[in-house]
Amino acid sequence: MASAAARSRGPAAIPATPTLGKPLLPTANKGLLTVGIMAAMVMQILDTTIANVALPHMTTALGATGDTITWVLTSYIIATAIALPATGWLSDRLGSRNLFLIAVGGFIVASMLCGTAVNLSEMVVFRVFQGIFAAFINPLSQTSMIDINPPERQAKAMSVWGMGVMVGPILGPVIGGYLTDNFNWRWCFYVNVPVGALTFALLWFLLPSRPKAERSFDFTGFAFVGIAVSAFQLMLDRGQNQDWFASWEIIIEGLVAASALWVALIHLSTAEKPLFDRHLFKNRNLVTAMFFMVVIGVSTMAPMALLPPMLQQLFGYSVVQTGMMMAPRGVGVLVTMWLAGQMIGRVDTRIVIAVGLVLFAWSLRTMASWSLEMDSWPVIVSGFIQGLGMGLVFMPLNSLAFATLDQHYRTDGSSLLNLMRSIGQSAGISMVTVFLTRNIQQSHADLAQHITDKLIPSFNLSQIFQYGIVSDAVFEMLDGMVNKQAAMIAYIDDFYLMAWLSILVLPLVLLLKKPKGKVEVVHAE
Repeated sequence: MASAAARSRGPAAIPATPTLGKPLLPTANKGLLTVGIMAAMVMQILDTTIANVALPHMTTALGATGDTITWVLTSYIIATAIALPATGWLSDRLGSRNLFLIAVGGFIVASMLCGTAVNLSEMVVFRVFQGIFAAFINPLSQTSMIDINPPERQAKAMSVWGMGVMVGPILGPVIGGYLTDNFNWRWCFYVNVPVGALTFALLWFLLPSRPKAERSFDFTGFAFVGIAVSAFQLMLDRGQNQDWFASWEIIIEGLVAASALWVALIHLSTAEKPLFDRHLFKNRNLVTAMFFMVVIGVSTMAPMALLPPMLQQLFGYSVVQTGMMMAPRGVGVLVTMWLAGQMIGRVDTRIVIAVGLVLFAWSLRTMASWSLEMDSWPVIVSGFIQGLGMGLVFMPLNSLAFATLDQHYRTDGSSLLNLMRSIGQSAGISMVTVFLTRNIQQSHADLAQHITDKLIPSFNLSQIFQYGIVSDAVFEMLDGMVNKQAAMIAYIDDFYLMAWLSILVLPLVLLLKKPKGKVEVVHAE
């Protein structure tokens, strides 16, 4: 009888309702295990951005071009997005501990192979493997942090976990720039080996496991979800280079993504044993949090993608200076995530999320007032305020997402949230990049038509061609000034867009359901 319950993920194996003071999975040394779990998660998060600054150095070393080198990033993102939906099934079949150890070990080996790659083909293959193993680390780390803490401490555990999720992408370009400048781009991957080895050891000795359970795998649902996600990611990553829907490649990828998504939705709604249990989608908090995660992916990653090139190209800051100027954003995240953890149970979590969204939108609105004449302080202040808003949104949202979710569905729920955030990040970066490029062109045309003799009294523009080389230098100078101003206008437009997007999702807060009592995680509806 007990074995049958275990095979079916039954309540005998995992109780649906938690007990105050007792974690679902007790461990001998929770502090050290928390360090190991966080190290694994931060290592994986860092790898999504650490290689970005090293791409120019990889281009020559791997014999790639400016267009093809982006596959180093694209292959990782697509592999992660495809593998994420399988996390829950693999966790049940292999055991959460075994899957976590396999993911960390595979990630270390793949990172080492990426560092040894001698051409682009090898790098892309190794990055695919790295992305597959990375896909399991994020949801398993989130689930593990909840499982090893009693219900009354799960909100604080989520605040610690959320700090790593938010701070990791900020530190990635800084660490990557430092390693590339002082050592070699290959160290962006080699650095995972010693850190990963220590992490693996901590998990090996301390990590407990959820019981294994026999669970059928929905290959049809997984295939169509994977096709939809990969086609969508390809469309986003290659759209700008291919001139979007002027290219048949992008049209085909868009049609494939839409068709596969439609078939996947029909299948998941009607299949006897779908890839994701339909009870997940009956949970209002989880579904609302999934929509929020898309917006968070857009509004958090887009500024971090825009700021480094803006600060370096328009303001002339170095990679290290850029990283230092973006660091206050991480400080703000740490402050409010700790504060939000203290407020959980005392203040309505929905109010905390709403305040965070307002702060985030306000920071983006202040960024929309920047100019080329400013110093570094507006960047530092707005970044800190933005971090405060991010911290007040992300951790409480994760807490509410799991507050009414049955403990059996934590891993599947976590994989869905991470998948939505990944899609939001990719969509956000593509969206702001498109608007940036097109607004630069439009702003350049608008500004250039106002360049007249009155603006440059020292030169007669109608007669300047007689100066020969000097005339070329003058026109290059004027074009450079117009380009900088046009780019600044385009960045400001992007900041305005993200500010309004953050405000427009505020009504979604009303859809979140406040959990009853002080227990952070209770049984599903």
